[in-house]
Amino acid sequence: MSSASFSSPVALVTGSGSQRLGHHVARGLWARGFRVALHAWTHYQQAQAKAQQWSQQGPPVVALQADLRQPEQVQRMFEALDRTWGRVDVLVNTAAVWEAVPLEKLQLEHIVRHWEVNALGSFLCALEAGRRMVHQQQGGVIINFGDWATQRPYVNYAAYFASKGAVEALTRALAVELGTRNPRVRVNAILPGPVLWPPELSPSQREQIQQATLTQSAGDPQAVVRAVEYLIENSFVTGQLLVVDGGRSIFCPQERN
Repeated sequence: MSSASFSSPVALVTGSGSQRLGHHVARGLWARGFRVALHAWTHYQQAQAKAQQWSQQGPPVVALQADLRQPEQVQRMFEALDRTWGRVDVLVNTAAVWEAVPLEKLQLEHIVRHWEVNALGSFLCALEAGRRMVHQQQGGVIINFGDWATQRPYVNYAAYFASKGAVEALTRALAVELGTRNPRVRVNAILPGPVLWPPELSPSQREQIQQATLTQSAGDPQAVVRAVEYLIENSFVTGQLLVVDGGRSIFCPQERN
């Protein structure tokens, strides 16, 4: 599917209420003429304010609230989208939790929370979107969000990385499942690297992260937005994991000459 295939395509971006990657992805698609549904759970009021502001300046935007761990709430969210615009052309799953928990303190609740939000939430949304897309002539695009560091995990995030690794398998499986039902439905994933700084990072920590990339720089959210746009536009790419990390996943800093 290409956004140029028809006028005013519809995109749902999960986790786009707060000022994280989902916000930047949603704004980028809105700026390209998409009608955008902003999903939020705890940041729903922010999403509502954003939807009202953006709608006054461009294509219409709606805010939808759902706890993605609850199948009935996910279903109601997509039913609301059906009533609003009657279709969904792009789903971008950015909603996630990322919590540091030392292995010695890791409890079942931490594992379940990461699994339910990162893996199950993405799966439930992709199922609802995919079941609609296979019946659309234009098909549709699903873009999940993983993490570059599933290839080189670091300490204190075992629950997080396990859940994000599941997203990679989910992406491939749904690419096959949905693509065999409608070849115009494609499913891919983006594995971002350091593109949005956590506020608690010190200048020295930021410098260390930049030195760990081949590009000797941190990315920015627009690098991810452009990756999303690429996966929407390129109709010959499906079942792939696109790493956007400045080469960090393949490079060891001590190897630099």
